[in-house]
Amino acid sequence: MSDLPKFTYHPNPIATESIIPSDETCECCGKARGYVYCTTPYGEQEIEFVCPWCIADGTASAKLGASFSDSWPLSQAEISKEIIDEVTLRTPGYVSWQQENWIVCCDDACEFHGDADPGELAALHGDDRSRVAKDFDLPIDDFEEMLKHYEPKGSPAIYKFKCRHCGTAQYNWDCH
Repeated sequence: MSDLPKFTYHPNPIATESIIPSDETCECCGKARGYVYCTTPYGEQEIEFVCPWCIADGTASAKLGASFSDSWPLSQAEISKEIIDEVTLRTPGYVSWQQENWIVCCDDACEFHGDADPGELAALHGDDRSRVAKDFDLPIDDFEEMLKHYEPKGSPAIYKFKCRHCGTAQYNWDCH
């Protein structure tokens, strides 16, 4: 088995559990390559197993009509169609409670880094803490309460993104 493909906007899909080890056969290429996408892609038909190679080269999108993230938040941010296509059609998405929302900064999609670390969130102070509360559309007191109860893989979920240009950590949240 060769190395996993590189994803610009999702640098470690094994760590985020978007790509998981599996002996299943990819419905696109017909090969069992040792890894599959962890969830069902959006598509015209029900797709159970897609390998990361068919995601990366766009074959899954072209052949199966699959997409891996919602394009709406990215298009609302008015970034280029090329970036939107890279994220939605050639990058593994992530599992969220409601709907994933890919974050944008510096006129580009950010890298997805999975569930935010509680210690990292607790270390946010001053303007950074206020900025994240504002991004979450929460009063600071509600954001503080959320942080007291936050656990990775729980509800609420807090996802970490990182700007590829300025390096700023960005977050979004979701709950069931």
